[in-house]
Amino acid sequence: MGDAHHASPIDWSRWVPRLRATLMFVVRDHEVLLIEKQRGMGAGKINAPGGKIDDGETPVQSAIRETEEELRITPLAPRKVGELFFAMTDLPDIHCHVFRAREYSGEVTATAEAIPHWTAIHRIPYELMWEDDRYWLPQMLEGRSFRGRFCFEGERVVWKQVEFGVPYHE
Repeated sequence: MGDAHHASPIDWSRWVPRLRATLMFVVRDHEVLLIEKQRGMGAGKINAPGGKIDDGETPVQSAIRETEEELRITPLAPRKVGELFFAMTDLPDIHCHVFRAREYSGEVTATAEAIPHWTAIHRIPYELMWEDDRYWLPQMLEGRSFRGRFCFEGERVVWKQVEFGVPYHE
């Protein structure tokens, strides 16, 4: 599988995403707030709240809004911890900003978009998630920042490159 030793099937220097998106991981003690996505891209998969960045929104504004819409909570003091770049065969290419928050206001509530699950970090169901998550989520939950590039064919990762310790100032 692709890494620094295998050439990427695409030229990342010329790659332009069709979608800009966010993910928001709310983490407390030894648990992370995941959702079972009910509709839209990734419906049926386990993920974090998030979605498309609207025109005029910053990534952090989008991540907060999407979490409010999907779970009726407001993440407090979110911190950018990663970026993901997805070259997809079956979906639009995506540039995703990943945030983490330790606190929130409101009460976690299921909506038509998302069923929430507080999940023990050692019990994350990677087999029910997008395949790329297993390559960066454990390290992110340990506090490491990251940048990941992934080429998907359908729902399968066919090439990947993940760097850790990337500095973000947001």
